[in-house]
Amino acid sequence: MDETLLRSVVPTVIRVLGRRGADFAAAEDAVQEALVEAVRVWPEEPPRDPQGWLVTVAWRKFLDATRAEASRRRREERVEAEPAPGPGQEADDSLRLYFLCAHPSLTPASAVALTLRAIGGLTTRQIAQAYLVPEATMAQRISRAKRTVSGVRFDRPGDIATVLRVLYLVFNEGYSGDVDLAAEAIRLTRQLAAVSDHPEVAGLLALMLLHHARRPARLRSDGSLVPLAEQDRGAWDTALIAEGVEVLQAALARDRLGEFQAQAAIAALHADARTAEETDWVQIVEWYDELVRVTGSPVTRLNRAVAVGEADGARAGLAAMNGLDPSLPRYTAVAAYLHEKDGDVATAARLYAEAAHAALNIPERDHLTRQAARLNVLTDGGATGSAGGR
Repeated sequence: MDETLLRSVVPTVIRVLGRRGADFAAAEDAVQEALVEAVRVWPEEPPRDPQGWLVTVAWRKFLDATRAEASRRRREERVEAEPAPGPGQEADDSLRLYFLCAHPSLTPASAVALTLRAIGGLTTRQIAQAYLVPEATMAQRISRAKRTVSGVRFDRPGDIATVLRVLYLVFNEGYSGDVDLAAEAIRLTRQLAAVSDHPEVAGLLALMLLHHARRPARLRSDGSLVPLAEQDRGAWDTALIAEGVEVLQAALARDRLGEFQAQAAIAALHADARTAEETDWVQIVEWYDELVRVTGSPVTRLNRAVAVGEADGARAGLAAMNGLDPSLPRYTAVAAYLHEKDGDVATAARLYAEAAHAALNIPERDHLTRQAARLNVLTDGGATGSAGGR
């Protein structure tokens, strides 16, 4: 049975049930029951129209669950008289589902889980495996999220920025369990781009494609991180890069710059350089200036300091860090890198060790630990050589 096909039609089936009168929680439950039925029946009797089959079975499950309600007859009569939806209504329904799953009343973790379940079509088990939590914990999270949004009415447009942040959270989880969340996030963002003409949707899609293109070169065989400057650029996916650049150029042409478009422009400049030495750091700094103007984010200013250090020298980069909060994520690692670039090896070694201690994941911690050890060897060797010469 084609799981990818199943996941791709789930949002449409939920939308159809919604148009027929089911609220979000009831529709999602009915679709999940229909999927269980599909797993049982399809291997022996595969349907010619999988989506139509799921709509029929899910609607029957919904009616079974609501048979005792007096409103059942009114729903059925309304559906029978309802004309087939047009393309515009399909698009509106798709956007509504994205907005619903990324509703501001949900925590980011709940919004991500609900998006993967209702739009992505993943099972609770798959989502739990991806986030390394027990299935029962994830089931409770999804149930609470569904209860929270079931009574939500959309009488004004949803916030596309919230939807994009949720999709980017999914993308940044990468891979764990049997679901590649980075690839899943790209698939969902493609779907959103198909029903939305917002340039920031295209900007996020371009950013994902450009980052994903570098994935094959990002880790060594032992799982250790490979810094961008050391990556084998021949292993980058040139087809994804070309697509990402094309999507980005179309978005930028609309002259409505946003955060994700600016980030994608920076990623495109990295992808365009045949070697690390050929990177156009001056233009990257200019794009970071735009990104700071758009977001005002301290993290963006920290990343800008790295670019300034490459374009104008380490001391200029360190000066660009002035006024930033040292508790920012990666602040100490950036300071370590710039101090090493400036020739202050002892300070850099100490800062790398501090950054490793504060790292939030094992690959990053191991990378920073190796950097500290490498510089400590240099400083110890220098001290030994000086003592031997006296």
